Amino acid sequence: MPQRFDCVIVGGGPAGLSFAAMLGRLGLSVAIVEQAEVATLAEPEPDGRDIALTHLSRAILERLDVWARFPDAEIAPIRRAEVKNGSSPYALTFDHPPQAHDALGFLVANHVIRRALYRSVLDLPNVQLLTSVKATALSLDAASARLETTAGSFETPLVVAADSRFSAVRRMAGIAAKMRDFGRVCIVSRISIERPHDEIATEWFDYDRTLAALPLNDHQLSVVLTIDSTGGATEMASSAEAFAAEVERRFAGRWGTMRLLGERHAYPLVAVYADRFVARRFALVGDAAVGMHPVTAHGYNFGLRGADALARGIEGALSLGLDIASPSLLERYDRDHRAATWPLYTATNALVSLYTDNQPLARIGRDALLRLGNVLGPVKSLMMGKLTEIEPSRRSA
Repeated sequence: MPQRFDCVIVGGGPAGLSFAAMLGRLGLSVAIVEQAEVATLAEPEPDGRDIALTHLSRAILERLDVWARFPDAEIAPIRRAEVKNGSSPYALTFDHPPQAHDALGFLVANHVIRRALYRSVLDLPNVQLLTSVKATALSLDAASARLETTAGSFETPLVVAADSRFSAVRRMAGIAAKMRDFGRVCIVSRISIERPHDEIATEWFDYDRTLAALPLNDHQLSVVLTIDSTGGATEMASSAEAFAAEVERRFAGRWGTMRLLGERHAYPLVAVYADRFVARRFALVGDAAVGMHPVTAHGYNFGLRGADALARGIEGALSLGLDIASPSLLERYDRDHRAATWPLYTATNALVSLYTDNQPLARIGRDALLRLGNVLGPVKSLMMGKLTEIEPSRRSA
């Protein structure tokens, strides 16, 4: 006999846990099916990734009682952002509006977010977390969905896949996805610095690699190096001292002596966009729907936005006594989330293509684009809105 829940979520990462917390607060019974062991979710190890959360993401996490679970020392504000190209000292800059906000965004380590979400979900008695369990088959019909797992069968009005950009359950639902392999790796690390960073985030498109320096607390930077796979293997094999010295050299000693803290972590760069975000009694959230290149730092932010949009649609259906997985509800989620994500997804990929092209004309275009971004007020305001997710009226308040 299958177990019955109002919703079954496959994937206990940040997007899946966030959506479970949203539905749990609506009083729905929720099961989370996760392959990892419980210890991995309860006390996740640092993985090098520091997530730049937007103002919208902060507001959602505050509603979920998750933001308050972040230790103050683990929240690092970004006051200013600079984008540089090649050897030019010129920078496209973004400053927070001091009248309305104290930061462009907020950096929080990925493992800190995951731990807080896990503990938040544990406080919800109607949410059941099933670890060390793998989804094996999925069937969807007009009346209900059925998920087969290594722990038995589940019957539910709605199955939600949040099992990464390489989602196996997305494939079970018959949904294809367009993947773009950038042929590069992203190496993330924490580095201590001698001089203050003044809470400025720097993105520097060099001619053979991209370097980002994100300001953390306690005289530290989260350094993100994007490089071809061969160069990535060399950087990962170099000593801690050599790696830090190379980063210091690349940034021209801007922050003085640099020292690697902890381990380096390497991740392949693959962007993903699902052809559809929904099927009959089925939906995608998080990276299973949209897997972003990290240059615009919107992966988890889009995951939160999508989960919130779907949860709000379900809340509206509940208030009217309607089906929480009706075709009209899911189609509206698909349409709205596509409108929210597709422009920045395509713009990000185009930006990456331009700023990794070292042909002479591309180099000229790269520099010109930064200068235009600074002088065209409406364009800069639009970019600011997309990156911070602050409403225009609030940005100018």
